[in-house]
Amino acid sequence: MSAPATPMMTQYLALKAEAADCLLFYRMGDFFELFFDDARQAAQILDIALTSRGEHMGVPIPMCGVPVHSAEGYLARLIKAGCRVAIAEQIESPEEAKKRGGSKALVARDIVRFVTAGTLTEEALLEPRRANVLVAVCAVRGMVGIAACDISTGRMELEECAEDRAGAALARLGASEVVVPEGWEGAPAEAIVRPARDFASEGGEAALKAVHGVTTLDGFGMFSRAMLAAAGGLIAYLRHVGRGNLPLLLPPVARTGDAHLAMDEATRASLEILVASGGTRRGSLVEAVDRCVTGAGARQLADDLSAPLTDRGAIEARLALVGWLHDDALLRGDLRTVLRALPDVGRALGRIVAGRGSPRDLGQLRDGLGEARRIHDHLRQKVDRPALLEALLPELTGHGALTDLYARALVPSPPTTRDQGGYIAEGYDAALDELRRISGDARRAIAALEAKYRDQTGIAALKIRHNGVLGYFIEVPAGRADALMVPDSGFTHRQTMAGAVRFNALALHEEASRIGEAGGHALAAEEAHFEDLVAHAVAARHAIAATAQALARLDVAAGQAERAAEGGWCRPVVVDDAVLDIAGGRHPVVEAALAASGKGGGERFVANDCRLSPQDRLWLVGGPNMGGKSTFLRQNAVIVLLAQAGGFVPAASATIGLVDRLFSRVGASDNLARGRSTFMVEMVETAAILAQATERSFVILDEVGRGTSTYDGLALAWAVVEAVHSVNRCRCLFATHYHELVRLAESCDALSLHHVRAREWKGELVLLHEVAEGPADRSYGLAVAKLAGVPAPVVARARSVLERLERNRTESGGLAAGLGDLPLFAAAAEIKEEACDTLRDRLAALDLDALTPRDALDLLYDLKREAEILP
Repeated sequence: MSAPATPMMTQYLALKAEAADCLLFYRMGDFFELFFDDARQAAQILDIALTSRGEHMGVPIPMCGVPVHSAEGYLARLIKAGCRVAIAEQIESPEEAKKRGGSKALVARDIVRFVTAGTLTEEALLEPRRANVLVAVCAVRGMVGIAACDISTGRMELEECAEDRAGAALARLGASEVVVPEGWEGAPAEAIVRPARDFASEGGEAALKAVHGVTTLDGFGMFSRAMLAAAGGLIAYLRHVGRGNLPLLLPPVARTGDAHLAMDEATRASLEILVASGGTRRGSLVEAVDRCVTGAGARQLADDLSAPLTDRGAIEARLALVGWLHDDALLRGDLRTVLRALPDVGRALGRIVAGRGSPRDLGQLRDGLGEARRIHDHLRQKVDRPALLEALLPELTGHGALTDLYARALVPSPPTTRDQGGYIAEGYDAALDELRRISGDARRAIAALEAKYRDQTGIAALKIRHNGVLGYFIEVPAGRADALMVPDSGFTHRQTMAGAVRFNALALHEEASRIGEAGGHALAAEEAHFEDLVAHAVAARHAIAATAQALARLDVAAGQAERAAEGGWCRPVVVDDAVLDIAGGRHPVVEAALAASGKGGGERFVANDCRLSPQDRLWLVGGPNMGGKSTFLRQNAVIVLLAQAGGFVPAASATIGLVDRLFSRVGASDNLARGRSTFMVEMVETAAILAQATERSFVILDEVGRGTSTYDGLALAWAVVEAVHSVNRCRCLFATHYHELVRLAESCDALSLHHVRAREWKGELVLLHEVAEGPADRSYGLAVAKLAGVPAPVVARARSVLERLERNRTESGGLAAGLGDLPLFAAAAEIKEEACDTLRDRLAALDLDALTPRDALDLLYDLKREAEILP
């Protein structure tokens, strides 16, 4: 028969049931221990030893543990591996447990916090240059509500969109964790499922009012029921993981659908805005652009690139600030030097408000706010300040009283923990200074006692030591201990070690009591001051957060100006007309990669022009693979994105007509998880473009139709070009290998032909990467195959096959023979006309007098069926 569970294991199992699917960190002294399956999983992820402790139901209990003082590093690895962790702390001391239940009483424990990917605030667990976004999503009456926040800084925004746009919104946010109501069929994979009752709009509205202490949300903006429902789910989840304690939450901002340049998930992936194709920041657009010197600035830049503006005034305001700093290199350098030394004020504030702050975090607020005031005073002296800077200056005043308070209260370099004290500055509290003096005098008295006891006993090796269990004690070598063992020696034996013996003495006990009492009072006094300083920060949290945001915006502007000066970028001209006039455009990622490659400074990027207008809004771009078509398409989309994000662009000059939606269908990929082939993915993305692009959109399309047979592909590409030209009427760059599409220039008046230049020289293909007017003179597919290393016999055989195919095509009039005579969608009308002619012929051939009633009835049914399937 199995022995009953021990009290400790009973406590553990109860807490584990509460932790559910989270790993449970169970505090035991200086370690967090894990048991059973949690231990097996953690040991494998963390690569630590798996041991056992006792038995449960007759089976050894697997166990592993991590030290409390270094737990953050282990937590980071577990979170990165996709785990969630519940922290069970001791909520009473062993002494309190003994008073409550005797010497064998079990120390009470409780889960104090859940650590999840989207709710991190610790500096060691966060990436400095990446926002950590938690998102709650739900559907209300056919609309999807989205509530997003980065609790490390408190920023919160609410959004509503149609269900088919939810994927694009989530792609923009790049959430670390998504929370959804149970039973929702549209939930993203890997989402955290929470009770549906948490997502009631009335509850969300009440929760927001309670958090911000208001009776109405009108001062924050207008929020739909779907937005409020999502906010309710978000706040409920934060209360759950914080065990009732909420982190810093700033007033919510309503994001409207038309305020930002819309991009779907495929476009973001294609343009590699925040993450490159390999899944890392390296090689992404943000890496190529980012010259920010603070983590907060880098996070703001990433947000700007993820959600470019569509308001011309707001774009111009950002551009004016970048231009002002670009034109004054000395000012820009001074500003960046000061910014580089700044702590992350926003995240320090987030930890303080969440109840996880340290004296060091208070010191970061002091230093950050003090430097903000210095920046304010310096910039205020400048003339011709741009409007955006004028708006930022009031947020940079440094909150003088608070900064001065922290300057007086804190030591220059406060520690990261509070348990040892020492972070309140001398002179701030006279009573605390006196307690420290008493403690210091007692320590000096102990040093004097040590010298006295050495003289008294003649033992030069005698030392007075201290540890957390025994407190202060006298230690002598074991061979000299007999002299202290005799009665009336004044020493009391305490502990015998292998090579030493430990004693106590009345004078030592009295001095130790003085130290302990004074030290305890000093720690209590410092703790009281800490709580008071935290309360001041919490009371001013909105103003401090505004300062942090202003500093980040300044860092972005200065970084953008630095990048422009470094790369010879230009300030774009933003207009309302549907134009895209770029001279000498370049792709910043490719240009940087070329510069870093090879010897002698790398290769030079070949710049190209792109001039789209209402009269010439669709370019058909041909030319060989590897010739630069895809780069040309992407660089123009990137330039639009950078301009509407409010930054300079890599070009000699650029006039950008405001774009409402940006679409990119470039490259081939499949989605095996969703059962979609490469061609299916291509068609789904193309369908989305044709359904959503407007006359103010910009579209880049590459090789539409190449994933299927030649005839099907050509037909699809032909029809897509016609639709983009005459139905969507948007600005578009369409790259293709189908030479037959050049015939469309005859019927599409706003379409022009272009190609990337290439030449063969001495049998070798030379790619010039230049975009020129007119169609490509021929295909260079075989030359590219040779360049790629395809065996010579295979290339030779392909050339002979190609010659025969081209000869047959010439004799038959070519694949596109007759297509040029068809007006837009005339093919469907022609099919319908042919069906009608067939029907007329059938009716004319009928002998109605010879039909029986049954034959006539069958004929009517046949005609009805045929009519229903006519186009």
